[in-house]
Amino acid sequence: MKIQRCKGMRDLSPADMKVFRYVQGVYRDSFIKWGYREVMTPTIEYLHLFTSAGTLTPGMLGKVYSFLDWDGWSGERIVLRPEGTIPVARMYSDKMHGLARLYYTANVFRFEQNENDNREVWQCGAEIIGAGSAIADAELIVLSLDILKNLGINTEIRLSHAGLINALLTKLGLSQEEHHKTYDKILDGDTGALADISKQSPELGDTLLPLLNLKGQSTAFLKNQQALLCHNIPDIKKPLDDFIKTLAVLDELGVKYQINIASGAGFEYYTGVIFQLYANKQKIGGGGRYDALIKSMGGGDTPASGFALYLDRLMKMVKMRDSTPEEKIILVKVSSADAVKEAFKAADALRQAGFIAEIDLDGQKPELVLEVKSGTPAFVFTINGKSQQAKTIADVIKVLEG
Repeated sequence: MKIQRCKGMRDLSPADMKVFRYVQGVYRDSFIKWGYREVMTPTIEYLHLFTSAGTLTPGMLGKVYSFLDWDGWSGERIVLRPEGTIPVARMYSDKMHGLARLYYTANVFRFEQNENDNREVWQCGAEIIGAGSAIADAELIVLSLDILKNLGINTEIRLSHAGLINALLTKLGLSQEEHHKTYDKILDGDTGALADISKQSPELGDTLLPLLNLKGQSTAFLKNQQALLCHNIPDIKKPLDDFIKTLAVLDELGVKYQINIASGAGFEYYTGVIFQLYANKQKIGGGGRYDALIKSMGGGDTPASGFALYLDRLMKMVKMRDSTPEEKIILVKVSSADAVKEAFKAADALRQAGFIAEIDLDGQKPELVLEVKSGTPAFVFTINGKSQQAKTIADVIKVLEG
């Protein structure tokens, strides 16, 4: 009987891993150059880390892998991490303080409605913890674009703001339960939720319509609506000013974006700017500001923002650069039993010189073959069918390097 892998999980073949490492190399290079330091968090976390106030929406919580971790006489409900930011925030609140630029690579686990979708997916992410400003938000957006540009992926940015969404819902006079329910729908991707609920309050139609139709509009258009919006919805002034400050920095940097107030990103912890990244009409990442998350974990009143990119989707889109060299393998053949030691020594010398060397086990026929003998000449190497002799491994390396 053939044993199947678990539903929703995937294997990464050598070819897959080559693309994975290529993508990883590109984003790690950008993170390091921008001053970010790498961290790693556990695959398993306590469930209450994700159920506490201001973390995941009910829709997201319904997708987590949760089980009982039996430990002696008591057990604790734990999960396979469903996303990367919350564990990094927990680690910061436990071990760090002050300004921190951090990045990570993590596999995350979620049940998906479509059984053909992967339930284990890989993502990379970056967090700025300890800085609360429009410049910090803009830095993360530009950094994500820098990575995607280096991968050769054209990207569309959609911008929203959690504070604006909450101010609109408050003005609609919803009950607390309906407010949270609608907010979670928006964050879970229901872009029509705000328009649907606004129909219950026709007198606000003239106010909401400009905000709901901001797609593709400029910052100037939003500023023109500022006085009217603040007059009709006083609670909107602070988040609107915050949003416009970030947009102004992006405008100064020449970043192109779309404003889409009625869109969210699946996480209740967002408090400010929310951005989503799309390529070929597919979401490939996103992020935003989460100023209350660190405080909710006992880490003090600490502003923060971050983003994640979805590696599985990037791997399907990226094209390996033509300049990426093919790995040249030198096959080291053992001609006789008494030449085994010399063959291993020769292979080690080749590796020390920067080559890939394999001991011949099954008669492979690559372009480069080095035969090690016990007699004279000690080495015979063949390149594309042409053979040469050498007395020492140093002579072989000189020829190969030349």
